[in-house]
Amino acid sequence: MTPGDADILDAVRAAFSGQLPSRIGVAVSGGSDSLALLHALATLARGTQTTLHAATVDHGLRPEAAEEAAHVARVAADLGVSHDRLDWRGWIGQGNLQDAARRARQDLLTRWAAATGISVLAFGHTADDQAETVLMRLGRAAGANGLSGIPRRRLHDGIVFLRPCLGLRRADLRAYLDRQGIAWVDDPSNEDPRFDRVRVRQAMPVLETLGIGVDALADVAANMADVREALDWYTFLAARDTVQVDGGDVLIDRRSFRILPQEIARRLLGYALVWIGGGAHPPRRAALAGALEAVRRGRAMTLQGCMILHRQGLIWIGREAAAVANLSATPPDPWDGRWRAAGAPPLAASSGRWAKRACGRPRTGATRAARGRPFWPRRACGRAAIFCLRRLRGLIADTGQSLPTGPRVSSLRFYRIEPRRKVSIFTDNARPPSAAPSKEILPWEMHAISPSGSFCSC
Repeated sequence: MTPGDADILDAVRAAFSGQLPSRIGVAVSGGSDSLALLHALATLARGTQTTLHAATVDHGLRPEAAEEAAHVARVAADLGVSHDRLDWRGWIGQGNLQDAARRARQDLLTRWAAATGISVLAFGHTADDQAETVLMRLGRAAGANGLSGIPRRRLHDGIVFLRPCLGLRRADLRAYLDRQGIAWVDDPSNEDPRFDRVRVRQAMPVLETLGIGVDALADVAANMADVREALDWYTFLAARDTVQVDGGDVLIDRRSFRILPQEIARRLLGYALVWIGGGAHPPRRAALAGALEAVRRGRAMTLQGCMILHRQGLIWIGREAAAVANLSATPPDPWDGRWRAAGAPPLAASSGRWAKRACGRPRTGATRAARGRPFWPRRACGRAAIFCLRRLRGLIADTGQSLPTGPRVSSLRFYRIEPRRKVSIFTDNARPPSAAPSKEILPWEMHAISPSGSFCSC
């Protein structure tokens, strides 16, 4: 049965648990899905305390994009919704265009939402998008995570991404817009067979005759999302029993890890690599399988910007020095997206300088310095620069800057901050840069304050 206007509004309202937040951001491209979502939310918000804000990303890839953004602005104005256009000009003509545009779009919208005071950002993905995603990932032999498809709700850099129309069909949303007298824009790239998603979309009518339709594939995604949630829960339990965090490194008890079921061990290792390296996703399945084999055999290796070592019955996962050799940051800006120096005048500190004198033995580096003891690196190895603590005098001499004086310099310290892409298994409760450390620390030293090592539920 074709859903009517009330059914669509009920479906959108249900995504917010029946209660709209005070401020909602809506990502609107000008296509039918996002315009229908914008109209539905404007209808639901009418007469309430909820304020809507719409944004359109102009990727600068087609000359028509500016007029499409202007069309969205006109529709938003008719609905009494504020609208902003966000421009992206970062395409260099190499790599996966659709993936690069998607990542840029999400980053732009996230920054816009944070600047606007918006905590919930709604997208117009539909059941058709979900079915296409499952098929594409099936072609890549994806596991439970991949086949769970597009999540209805997830956290991205502190902003909740919500997809209220994920259970609705595109045809139904277009019929809804027709009844409202609202025109939409068809992006010609949605018909370009160079893109995998377009070819999958074109194959859907054939698959429908075999019973592999949108509804069936959407059900597969929902079923696999339940499987993923269960696996993540048992991964959390394994992490709680076998993992500790020391100075930003993840330490796993080797004996306990070796008896974990294969899938739980794979997830635990993958989450640890993402948490340390800051990547968007764990390594590919084949690469992670190789890492699992190396870990079980006690071999050291590097993967996804991380070094995997074995010390005193522990699997020690930390940042690979080569991955951060050319990174620099000016305090209080974060270094490597994970560490922040506080209490010092601005200086461009090259992390590569620290990496050259890394020390890989446990209970040295960050832990030793945090206890207030002098730390003198003895030899080079694979541990990351964040644990290579050098005297501030030497650091400033390396950067060619004069040595500042005063109490601000003597209180220079490093604080662990939340990773850019937080993994649900691990979390930090590090104190903010303004807070005082728990111990007095030697002046003229740079220190890494260890995170608490606590874990959060999945």
